[in-house]
Amino acid sequence: MRIARQALVDLRAHARAELPNECCGLLVGDAGEIVRAVRARNQRASPTRYLVDPEDHFGAIRAARREGLAVVGAYHSHPSGPPVPSVRDRAEAHDRSYVYVIVSLAGTGDTRGFRFNGTEFEPVELEVAE
Repeated sequence: MRIARQALVDLRAHARAELPNECCGLLVGDAGEIVRAVRARNQRASPTRYLVDPEDHFGAIRAARREGLAVVGAYHSHPSGPPVPSVRDRAEAHDRSYVYVIVSLAGTGDTRGFRFNGTEFEPVELEVAE
């Protein structure tokens, strides 16, 4: 999956801005590319959980549709853990069509993508597009 460099920069900045809590947001694009990261409010305001504010989610859907795009995924941060789905992430995942992006603020600050197959998360390579 291609991801615009600016989308990656934006979601990483969002993760740093929300410390010590997890950030969350939506990914806008099409089947092959994420063109924009849209910040959402985390209704959990927690360092270990997130819940995308429904108003922000629907706003992102409407804005994307006006541009002929769609919400193709979601992102969140792990402030002190690795960029891999947690047990809670697995329990709360629901959309097989989404790309789930996790940014870690621990260690090297890696960002990784995944798809949920209904049971487990499978890695998705994020190719940075200029």
